[in-house]
Amino acid sequence: MATTTSSPHSLFLQNRHSHPLNKNNLASFTNLKKINFFNTKRAISVTCSAASAPTQDRTAAQIQSGQEDRVFNFAAGPANLPEKVLLKAQSELYNWRGSGMSVMEMSHRGKEFKSIIEKAESDLRALLNIPQEYSVLFLQGGATTQFAAVPLNLCTPNDPVDYIVTGSWGDKAFKEAQKFCNPQVIWSGKAEKYTKIPNFDALEQNPDAKYLHICANETIHGVEFKEYPSAKNSTGILVADMSSNFCSKPVDVTRFGVIYAGAQKNVGPSGVTIVIVRKDLLGNAQDKTPVMLDYKIHDENNSLYNTPPCYCIYMCGLVFEYLLELGGLNEVEKMNRKKAELLYNVIDGSNGFYKCPVEKSVRSFMNVPFTLEKSDLEAEFVKEAAKEKMVQLKGHRSVGGMRASIYNAMPLAGVEKLVAFMKDFQAKHA
Repeated sequence: MATTTSSPHSLFLQNRHSHPLNKNNLASFTNLKKINFFNTKRAISVTCSAASAPTQDRTAAQIQSGQEDRVFNFAAGPANLPEKVLLKAQSELYNWRGSGMSVMEMSHRGKEFKSIIEKAESDLRALLNIPQEYSVLFLQGGATTQFAAVPLNLCTPNDPVDYIVTGSWGDKAFKEAQKFCNPQVIWSGKAEKYTKIPNFDALEQNPDAKYLHICANETIHGVEFKEYPSAKNSTGILVADMSSNFCSKPVDVTRFGVIYAGAQKNVGPSGVTIVIVRKDLLGNAQDKTPVMLDYKIHDENNSLYNTPPCYCIYMCGLVFEYLLELGGLNEVEKMNRKKAELLYNVIDGSNGFYKCPVEKSVRSFMNVPFTLEKSDLEAEFVKEAAKEKMVQLKGHRSVGGMRASIYNAMPLAGVEKLVAFMKDFQAKHA
């Protein structure tokens, strides 16, 4: 279907019987290939595809033949989402499952959204095998807000707490906690440029500490805990920021008092933060804790104390459903391991042309930082990769070099294409 009109606005001003989004042609609209609503100088052009939406992620052949116009996005976050999820969201955008409205228009108090958030929680519990002794909260403010919420909910201003700092985000969490308790860094990898994880047996934990805090995966430096330390404090509480490896592999939730994660790496768009907290830790917030940071308030209100990020929660729910369809987190971990090993093998086999500074035993499966032996080629690497539809490969401004974030939704074809490009680039410049 192709439509032209002399007025740039008339597409949305037709009567209800000829509206382009009425029930008779909604199916066609969801397959829109190109739409230009806002060009006020030319007639509007709408082109629709007769083909049904694809049901599988792209293959390398599709990309190379130009059949797809999407890029391989290696951004650290917000990051790419599973294509099946995006297409599902596209099909439900205008009228969610016969409700007559979009999820973006729903009341968060209505039965429709109640069913969405309840299913999202149920599927997340299934993915991570979360016991009923834990509360699952869908909050706002990003993991950075949790840097304050954790100490405000778990301790008093004078309580000691222990922090292991393996990168920039662990350091930021420690510095924020200084405002609300008495934290101590019991190990830092800063002197070695955050390339290692400590020997747990050598850690000198404070037996009086209220909790031990770690960042499970450092997005910037590419350092990931493969095992987790045991909290040797009197409470036995381990707290983890899992923002950049959340739902990338199975985790024994019972090892932790609190797990928190921004969704925008592995499980959804930016705007929602997931907190998993043991219920016996609720109700002890400091008096000065803002109501929006009090875990007990959100638990009592089922994450609906105020208007939550409804559409973001809906998207997370679609991702959880997708991950379950893949076979759960055991299968997801296998896929992530395969992608990471493929990329690290090319780096390690490049005879020094590419280098990853992180100790091999703790290299992240999610964020792969690397440098070029000839640093003056880095800008060209990024530019040439972008021409091949591989974007966001420039490293974080604080460390430089390159970084490929290969979260759950990055298909194997994307890593295969990057690896082939890296080999070709080395052949041209070695």
